Amino acid sequence: MVGVRLISERGGQARLSWQPYAGAAAAVTAAAAVGSAATDSRSTWYRRLSKPRWQPPPRAFGAAWTPLYASLAWSVGRAWSQADDGDRSKLASVLAVNLSLNAAWSWLFFAARSPRAGLAATALLNASNLHLIRRVSRCDPWAATALLPYAAWCSFATALNARIAQLNPRS
Repeated sequence: MVGVRLISERGGQARLSWQPYAGAAAAVTAAAAVGSAATDSRSTWYRRLSKPRWQPPPRAFGAAWTPLYASLAWSVGRAWSQADDGDRSKLASVLAVNLSLNAAWSWLFFAARSPRAGLAATALLNASNLHLIRRVSRCDPWAATALLPYAAWCSFATALNARIAQLNPRS
């Protein structure tokens, strides 16, 4: 049973193990904070960029990322709970790369003011998302399914970034 591994016996009482979820949430929160430190959609540089008509308003990004980050943390916490020691090490490495690429995009796109560098980072993030989904699915297929909206949004962000880079060849 999937949920049985989440429960451990201690002194005859069953309890839910929250540590994997807390660890995953801390890692995701740290990456989100690092990325958001570089993000400035109000900067003159960003406002002057040509953007496609289909770009969502700035407030939509925060509204989208919050539940996506929550599902990412839940998914990794759940997979970690199901994994054996060898899989946990691999899962931690794959997550670290994924979160690093996620945070790096903001620094490359906004701080470095380079849509092209941001596009390279988000393309790598998409590949990392596939790797993360595969790794998580080995531990828990339901947790891997929960990562699909995150991967889909990142793919949308890649398309948006690509169009911005195309519309602004000198940026």
